[in-house]
Amino acid sequence: MNEKKLFSISVVIPAYNEEAYIQTTIEELTPILEEISTAWEIIVIDDASTDNTQKILGELSKKDNRLKILRNSVNSQLGISLKRGFFAAKQDLVCYIDADLPFDFIELKRAVRYMKRCDILCAYRHDRTCEGLKRIVYSYCYNMLIAILFQHKIRDINFSFKLFKRKILDNIKLESEGSFIDAELTIKAERYGYKIYQIGVDFFPRLEGESTLSSIPVILKIIKEMLIGWYKIYLKKEC
Repeated sequence: MNEKKLFSISVVIPAYNEEAYIQTTIEELTPILEEISTAWEIIVIDDASTDNTQKILGELSKKDNRLKILRNSVNSQLGISLKRGFFAAKQDLVCYIDADLPFDFIELKRAVRYMKRCDILCAYRHDRTCEGLKRIVYSYCYNMLIAILFQHKIRDINFSFKLFKRKILDNIKLESEGSFIDAELTIKAERYGYKIYQIGVDFFPRLEGESTLSSIPVILKIIKEMLIGWYKIYLKKEC
């Protein structure tokens, strides 16, 4: 059966100072979406970028009205941007990816096919050695904490390739303002009985710019949100 008749899709991309990547990302993503569905949209949340990201997005959106730009008035945390993008999404499926080309977008076609059998698809990275030992250790410890605290086993919880059915957002309340939102989404969805599937993809590290995910302030915020989430979800049974 043709996937074009099964699903429409919204792709949500948070972006902060991504002038080196954002145009290539949109241009590589668009033909893939054309193959997947006759109804699609790309929603970019420009998180108050100070470089040319806003200008580039403005020019691209003039060429295709399926590219929708939301701009935060002040630089915000990841969860704030993602929630804004998620709830602006109108299509059957919602996909969350980063703006720095972290994987080959052709993998999205494979992911959509799995959505006939599951409600959320989470990708994990085959090989992360190029990121360095520190990032690998941080990620391993975080994944282990999520597994222990929530009895929730996702191999690469914070990897920015998640695809899920839009209807899930009608049943769960996302509260995280920071990077814990990745885990919150899948933990709450699992507790509601939604089926989660995982696939491995080749990972392409960022070549320009710098990720802040492994900075100490960001890590401390993730831990704080994780503990608050554990209290609300696991002890108070809130979803």
